[in-house]
Amino acid sequence: MSTVQPTGAVAGYRPERTLRLAVELRRQFKRRRTLGVLALMVALPLILIAALQLGGAEEAAEESRVNLVDVATASGLNLTLFTLFATTGFFLVVVFALFFGDTVASEAQWGSLRYALATPVPRARLLRQKWLAALVLSVLSMVVLVATAMVAGGIAFGFGDLRTPVGVALDQQTAIVRLLGMLAYLSVHLLVVGTLAFWLSTVTDAPLAAVGGAVFTTVVFAVLEQVEQLGGVRDWFPTAFNYAWTDLLQTPVDSGDLFRGVIQGLAYSAVFTALAVRSFARKDVTS
Repeated sequence: MSTVQPTGAVAGYRPERTLRLAVELRRQFKRRRTLGVLALMVALPLILIAALQLGGAEEAAEESRVNLVDVATASGLNLTLFTLFATTGFFLVVVFALFFGDTVASEAQWGSLRYALATPVPRARLLRQKWLAALVLSVLSMVVLVATAMVAGGIAFGFGDLRTPVGVALDQQTAIVRLLGMLAYLSVHLLVVGTLAFWLSTVTDAPLAAVGGAVFTTVVFAVLEQVEQLGGVRDWFPTAFNYAWTDLLQTPVDSGDLFRGVIQGLAYSAVFTALAVRSFARKDVTS
């Protein structure tokens, strides 16, 4: 009886049974990095509530222009909306870059990547599982942030309807549906940063370089977006539709920028993921 398959693998070997997603997630959840990020996601809404409580309403009233800060204390839903707005530009960018950029480079730095491939786990499968694990952790962190803001904000400011900055009220059911849409949009949009960090993670063995490179690139595009002389070129920047999710506050919803943001986000993510696959397929992990 032969113990070797026609492909050269031993009998009973199944690539799809190696490095299951649940196993990879369990490993990632044990890391201090993951626990630290989740703890920050819980702490941030509490810090914002404390800041809003300590800040006087008189100072906010002096500003005649209505903004998200003015309505942040109207309800738990409003605090959640303000939390998303405050974290979209940088904080969530760092979170996605951290989970995606650290996943391959850290193992290469530790020297454990070669042993994972020697298990043996096919390279394409290992990369896919780590990509999926990073996506799950990134989205989970954002959900924890929103859930904490909604519950803590509700306790502090009440579980009332959502008041938009222009004075329009959305009932709780409609507001929650819109909020889920915002999370879905941000998951796609921030995936651009994540996949960029993921690609860099396959190029370098330094996690900080992968994470920092993705964050720095995003910040540069955000700065260039303020240069009006660039005209329509700015619409092609990966940061062009950072806040398109706020269009979900309108009635009826203006889906133009939302649609463009999703398509552009998926396109950039596909390119960066393809580059990561290409880079990792050629990567020397034995040295």
